[in-house]
Amino acid sequence: MIVASEREATSLWDHLEEIYARLTKSEDAPPFSDARNGTSASASGHRDPVEHLRELFSLSDFERDVLLLCAGAAVDRRFCEACEVVQPQCPYPTFGLAMHVFERPHWSVVSRLRPLRYWRLVDLAPGPLLQSPLSIDERILQYLLGVPATDERLDHIVHPLAADGFLDDPPRPELEELADRGATHWTTPSSARRRLLLTGGRFAERAELFRAMCERAGYHPWALDANDLPESPADRDRLARVVARETALWPAALLVRTGRLQDVPSLESWLDGLDAPLAMEVEAGTSAERLDGIRLAVPGLTAPQRKSIWRSRLGDAAPEVDPELDAIVEAFPLDAREIGETADALREMASAGPSGSPLGSSAWRLCRQTARRSLDDLATRVDGAAAWDDLVLPPAQAAVLRQIVAHARRSAVVHGRWGFDGRHAGGTGLSALFSGPSGTGKTMAAGVLARQLDRDLYQIDLATVTSKYIGETEKHLRRIFDIAERSGAVLLFDEADALFGKRSQVRDSHDRYANLEVSYLLQRMESYRGIAILTTNMQNALDPAFQRRLRFVVQFPFPDPPSRERIWRKAFPSLAPTSALDPVRLAQLNVTGGVIRNVALLSAFLAADDGESIEMRHVLEAARTEYAKLDKPLTAAETRGWE
Repeated sequence: MIVASEREATSLWDHLEEIYARLTKSEDAPPFSDARNGTSASASGHRDPVEHLRELFSLSDFERDVLLLCAGAAVDRRFCEACEVVQPQCPYPTFGLAMHVFERPHWSVVSRLRPLRYWRLVDLAPGPLLQSPLSIDERILQYLLGVPATDERLDHIVHPLAADGFLDDPPRPELEELADRGATHWTTPSSARRRLLLTGGRFAERAELFRAMCERAGYHPWALDANDLPESPADRDRLARVVARETALWPAALLVRTGRLQDVPSLESWLDGLDAPLAMEVEAGTSAERLDGIRLAVPGLTAPQRKSIWRSRLGDAAPEVDPELDAIVEAFPLDAREIGETADALREMASAGPSGSPLGSSAWRLCRQTARRSLDDLATRVDGAAAWDDLVLPPAQAAVLRQIVAHARRSAVVHGRWGFDGRHAGGTGLSALFSGPSGTGKTMAAGVLARQLDRDLYQIDLATVTSKYIGETEKHLRRIFDIAERSGAVLLFDEADALFGKRSQVRDSHDRYANLEVSYLLQRMESYRGIAILTTNMQNALDPAFQRRLRFVVQFPFPDPPSRERIWRKAFPSLAPTSALDPVRLAQLNVTGGVIRNVALLSAFLAADDGESIEMRHVLEAARTEYAKLDKPLTAAETRGWE
């Protein structure tokens, strides 16, 4: 909940004495010394809460007097006694009583569109409009009394946006300029004020900008999650008034979080009824990007800025991590909060004594764990145990795979220290295409690369990406690419021809939008700064424009007999009991490595069921089953000499 601050009400009691005198038509109103509870009516240096409320909600003199009458009845029984004298059998304030007692009354005071009822400053009991009892709203009374409080209806919806302890470095000039623009925008008349959308960067950076805007404008920073808004239009309207009233009383500004937003129209209608200084933080690729407003794009941290934050946060532990720091900064573009949390954990490790592994390696591992959080919801993490020795490829293809590893490992040196980053208009990422028949080791090779680079491998499920709705596929892809860049992971687009297919001649609207999806992918691959691997069985089905954007293309050939022999020699683990298996004869099976692994696994189950070692007959039975699954005949030439 929001924690209120103590504030002294300086002149409420003077106002109440005046109202009591007019109510009783006595020039000698008794002082409310017992109700004051020690509060000085003449204390200086504090704003008059009554006049402040009058300014905030545009109250007329008569409406102010009605509000004070209700406040007096709430704090002192003498007001109720005086009310009963004027209107027998009703010891409470009413609109009728106020019109009889106070000067310059007006009928509009009873309207639900006038401030007293619109802002719920007073509550009207059921019954006749002029004779029904009036009571002051609890929150408004607390404000007048200087009691630290907030509206309880906001306790589980609106929260203070606490200062981030990891953002105490010197502020960035670009954020300072944006904060000035945002704060200036809030000072414009509300009728001409458009919504502010904070885009770009990470949430921590957008929140940092919002706090800076509030500091300049003199507002308390509050936050609200758009998904917490009520479903009913009437409830949303009531909440909008409560929020607007509370932000005016403090004063405060509201940051609306939209990361989990699903119902954009409902949020827009709620914002239309909210008269308060606010900003919305918008994550790239989410539905909230459709919102209209003035966009303030928060620039992400540059590599030198991240490196500076790392060194500052690591303190005495910085020299131990420094040899790995360039690679960490390049691979994991964490925000200031994530860097601070990771650096704190590393300093604790360093202070605890030797841990058995270098601090730089520990830093890489912690960054990998931190960065993967945001991608787990969008893709499937693939844990592979394959190593270089498990890949059976011709020397040329194996050499290209090692070049990919070198490219990824030395990216910080080439692009950063040697200045190649400034020579490229597009991205500095790494994209590779693995093409070849199914089962030739393309996915395994991606896993080997990820393991060699000590990065996570995420496989993109095309079913969760593609959408029949216009623009949705691009939105999903954008979100995946953006988050993948920040996670340092290797992206694997399996069966990529389904997504990266050729653009076709436009015959109808479906062709036009399908071509737009491919065009967007071309642009995004051009600017991507991470590692992406595309695999396909049909390279010719890919759009030719992708070829130029790919740093590497590796052809995975159908294995020849010597290659199949090598695969068979690795197919059975050392712990598996085998008997008289002949890899040369097994290599006569004209299949890929993927099929060989399936046959080897099934033969092991067959042997285990017989309680025997794995023999050629078990492999033969497994091969027949696998060939039947592939709808392929098992020829006599392939099994010659097996029996």
